[in-house]
Amino acid sequence: MFNQKNILITGGTGSFGKKYVKTILDRYKPNKIIIFSRDELKQFEMQQEFNGPEMRYFIGDVRDQDRLISAMNEVDYVIHAAALKQVPAAEYNPMECIKTNIHGAENVIQAALAADVEKVVALSTDKAANPINLYGATKLASDKLFVAANNITGKQRTRFSVVRYGNVVGSRGSVVPYFKKLVKEGTASLPITHPEMTRFWITLQQGVDFVFKNFERMQGGEIFVPKIPSARIVDLASSLAPDLATEIVGIRPGEKLHEIMCPSDDSHLTIEFEDHYVISPSIVFYEDIDFKVNALGEKGRLVEQGFEYNSGTNPSFLSVADLCKYNDLKAE
Repeated sequence: MFNQKNILITGGTGSFGKKYVKTILDRYKPNKIIIFSRDELKQFEMQQEFNGPEMRYFIGDVRDQDRLISAMNEVDYVIHAAALKQVPAAEYNPMECIKTNIHGAENVIQAALAADVEKVVALSTDKAANPINLYGATKLASDKLFVAANNITGKQRTRFSVVRYGNVVGSRGSVVPYFKKLVKEGTASLPITHPEMTRFWITLQQGVDFVFKNFERMQGGEIFVPKIPSARIVDLASSLAPDLATEIVGIRPGEKLHEIMCPSDDSHLTIEFEDHYVISPSIVFYEDIDFKVNALGEKGRLVEQGFEYNSGTNPSFLSVADLCKYNDLKAE
């Protein structure tokens, strides 16, 4: 479905954007791929790797709606990956986080409608479910904006959906590069926030593939959640440096012991499919959509009342041996 199509990625110079571009160029023949971001240095560096005739690099900020409208001219699909994501930075600079993650989301929506984009997928995070920090709260607000945007499309073809997943192995800002850096520097121990802490675990390629698939599945208004394993942080440390001691440093401000992707309060809206969940909209759309059957004809069923998809109670856990198999986890 991506052959001869024009695709725009906000925040496209990040870990997701680079892997997405590599994957789409390997599998399809798109007409144009537009990287929309505000960092000229990162764009310059990305151009050294991806410089084919289909590539376009637009300097711009999602806070600038006019620039987004210009960039989305003749675009078919948009992936909204731009966000301020560092929890401590968001707590310290709340208005800046709100401007990018909430007002930026609104600008992407309005620009997509103005440019008559066909489909928009916004990337979310497990921190948007029952948020306890500002970053998670802004991403929840963003999710709500994208879901509700389907009610203002009228007769336009534009549809909006959300993809929500957990920690991405080895992405910028994740714990894996930090642990690997400490190991390389010869640290005597690895800092662990809590011995029972767990996180959902997904590779960058799995995240990219999930987004690809949901462009085909989406009808508009869904929050797609993949079925993925959990990992214990202590096991992660052992997989990287089995001979190193660990030091318990305590849970940081705005951090949870376990993460949630499908809250129990949304169980009446949550539909289980073979390899993923869908949280259907809590609002009534102008058109009647049966979210238990997606655009590919895959059928799901409502989960039991009170169901919660929690990294601590997840039936699937990665062992230390499993974590060692991930190439991204090998200490350098």
